[in-house]
Amino acid sequence: MFEKILIANRGEIAVRIIRACRELNIKTVAVYSQADANSIHVQLADEAICIGKGPASESYLRIERLISAAEIADVDAIHPGYGFLSENAHFADVCESCNIRFIGPNPRALEALKDKATSRVLAKKAGVPVPPGSEGNVETEQEAIQVAQKIGYPVLIKAIAGGGGRGMRLVHNDMSLVKGFHTARTEAEKAFGNSGVYIEKFIENPRHIEFQILGDSRGNIIHLGERDCSIQRRNQKIIEETPSPFIEHKHKDLRKKMGKAAIKIAEAAHYTNAGTVEFVVDDAGNFYFLEMNKRIQVEHPITEEVTGVDLVKQQILLAMGEPLKLSDVTFKGHAIECRINAEDPFDDFRPSPGRIEMYYPPGGRGVRLDSHVYAGYTIPPYYDSMIGKLITYGKDRREALDRMSRALGEYMITGIKTTIPFEQAILQDPNFRRGVYTTAFVDQLLGSARRELYEEKS
Repeated sequence: MFEKILIANRGEIAVRIIRACRELNIKTVAVYSQADANSIHVQLADEAICIGKGPASESYLRIERLISAAEIADVDAIHPGYGFLSENAHFADVCESCNIRFIGPNPRALEALKDKATSRVLAKKAGVPVPPGSEGNVETEQEAIQVAQKIGYPVLIKAIAGGGGRGMRLVHNDMSLVKGFHTARTEAEKAFGNSGVYIEKFIENPRHIEFQILGDSRGNIIHLGERDCSIQRRNQKIIEETPSPFIEHKHKDLRKKMGKAAIKIAEAAHYTNAGTVEFVVDDAGNFYFLEMNKRIQVEHPITEEVTGVDLVKQQILLAMGEPLKLSDVTFKGHAIECRINAEDPFDDFRPSPGRIEMYYPPGGRGVRLDSHVYAGYTIPPYYDSMIGKLITYGKDRREALDRMSRALGEYMITGIKTTIPFEQAILQDPNFRRGVYTTAFVDQLLGSARRELYEEKS
């Protein structure tokens, strides 16, 4: 059993990990930037160490400072959470070389799935379908044009080291490809320190469906069902649910097929700990591998709600070498998550950092809130804009939706703009209520709202 764990992260995921450790009677060490000195995770941890200035490049991304903090605090393990260094193979290697357990995939799996292009190759070898595209990194705009013309427009330019929609461009012809190629490379370099991009055929109006994976050090790998993450803005998820209404009502056979495919990819990578295999699915039920996220996901709570499995505790137990003991996972009910972001949804989702004046969180039966903010808390401008995750559970989708509508209506935050009113609008949309939506849903909803506003002004 670990005695002490350092959490190499911040915000709600740091709080989530501290709670899991408390229930396992493991002490925790929080690290924080100067901008996060008043964050809740700093107050909740048993110990806290400042590791630098506000920008992540001067704090949460500094491996040497994290390792120094871990050695000072004499910890057994480091939990990286999500984002930052959570999928960094070098960081995992450094932890192991310092005799500190990395709570995540083993370095071998991280290397096998080191980027999206490498993961595509592994998926193809495992017999899992992938969208047509380039065989790895595309170095020049001429090469990009050749690939795009071969597979046919529209295509996606995607950052090899990407995530969260950054370094991604949808293009429809040679002219837009040239511009998008250079823009994506520049954006990828700034966001990930890696300008590499590849080309992939764009699947029209797909569903974005992912499978939760757990693997132990003995080679046992299972999945814990799917999550539908199709409600996105700028290729970033804002609402997720499980089970997927598309699979549940139209293609139940897909759950078994996609679950097997997800496990195949994990087995090919000799995967350990928690991970998520992401797919796009077209209207006919054809699915294609996108990527594997080698960490705990932001949306993991909805899987916890329908399975009763604490995924963060599982991560810790698996990192200690415990075998999987979840061969008979059962699924019950329906769960939905809304990401609450400090953004103005009616001004192109512009970030809205600042001081929270009033804060009243929702509650009641079937409502869960994972957050790190409070009245008087100042949201720093350096990090992701998510300030909380609102999760509701019901015996069926309708009950989960009704609870989410009620909970969003109770959630009061003043002093900053949030995505709450926009998510309320989504939940009232007839197509969303019926479970009829794709990744184009948000753009279509916004387009309709803009047209209505234009007509009113005219």
